[in-house]
Amino acid sequence: MTDKSHNKHTKKMLVRYGKLGFLGWFSHSEQSLPKTKTKVIIKTERGLELGELVGANSSYFHGNFKGNFNTLQEYFELDHPDYPLAEGGEFVRIATAQDINEAQHVRESAGEELKICREYVDKLGLKMKIVDFEHIFGGERIVFYFLADGRVDFRELVKQLAQEFQTRIEMRQIGARDEARLISDIETCGQECCCRRYLKILKPVNMRMAKTQKATLDPSKISGHCGRLRCCLRYEDKTYQELKKELPNRQSWVKTPAGFGRVIDYQILTQLLQIQYEDGKMEALPADEVEVLEGMPDEVRISREAARSKQQPEQSSRSSDSQSGNGKEQTSSEDSSSNQKDEHSGGSEGQNGKKQQNRKGRKGKNKRTRSSRQNEDKDSQPEQKDENPAEPAES
Repeated sequence: MTDKSHNKHTKKMLVRYGKLGFLGWFSHSEQSLPKTKTKVIIKTERGLELGELVGANSSYFHGNFKGNFNTLQEYFELDHPDYPLAEGGEFVRIATAQDINEAQHVRESAGEELKICREYVDKLGLKMKIVDFEHIFGGERIVFYFLADGRVDFRELVKQLAQEFQTRIEMRQIGARDEARLISDIETCGQECCCRRYLKILKPVNMRMAKTQKATLDPSKISGHCGRLRCCLRYEDKTYQELKKELPNRQSWVKTPAGFGRVIDYQILTQLLQIQYEDGKMEALPADEVEVLEGMPDEVRISREAARSKQQPEQSSRSSDSQSGNGKEQTSSEDSSSNQKDEHSGGSEGQNGKKQQNRKGRKGKNKRTRSSRQNEDKDSQPEQKDENPAEPAES
């Protein structure tokens, strides 16, 4: 809908209609509109419907919506896929008591029609969950809302339902949040669910928002009827982000009336800082009573260096004592090792002496055996007679 259609010669009213809370502009010729909550009969592309006038108490002047249309359209975000504001249709009349009673009668018969549809689904074996349905006021069609993991071939279901109810059947697949919008009622805050009462564009909500607000991370306590994070976590997120910018980061150095310290934690709403000093003492101070420093102050650096230099002589003396003790241990170990070596060498020398004696004994035995063998050979040889006896000496 463009601004050209909203000129001073055209009267428009803003009406909310349908179970999913659609919003639409409807042209009319009424001189004035009621300033109280009012039901109206409108004609849309779906047929004749019962809607509710939006902003009846202060948003109309001489029957024309006096708000800024550009602001209203920006509020609903034209580029959003769930954009609910559209060209509605035509205004028929202000709803009468008879119209309201008829609509109430249609709602009372909803249970029976919903039960019949679910029986057909079970009979056909379709993998879909019928959540709710909407009977258009004029009787032109019945819209069934269902949940399914993927695409479902419901042509046979629509054919059988059309024969049963003798009207046009429309099947519309929805998500978990739309299911909550249709069937949920009261939340833990005691108010009606936001998505059912007024929230039409469901923006994403992430876990960071819950952590920033120090909310519990238990999924059962921060999730709504749809099983997702509650939309109300998003309402205060912008305020929390702006307040957080005024606080220093954790581990930042600050100067306080008591001295220098570091920020170890903070509270966003109360703007309190938890500060830890060099001596280990901790204190909570408002953020406007401290001065944030860019880095470690010189006083803290000098005191730390002095403490470090004082510890170095003690460490060096301890290391020298430990080294002298290690030297004594090493000398004693060297003595013991030398003794062990002497003992080992003495034992080896004794063993070598015994080996030499054994060798000498074996050599002596071998010599004796050789000499005895030679004597035996001599004894066994016969005595040789002198074949050439000496000539007698001349007298």
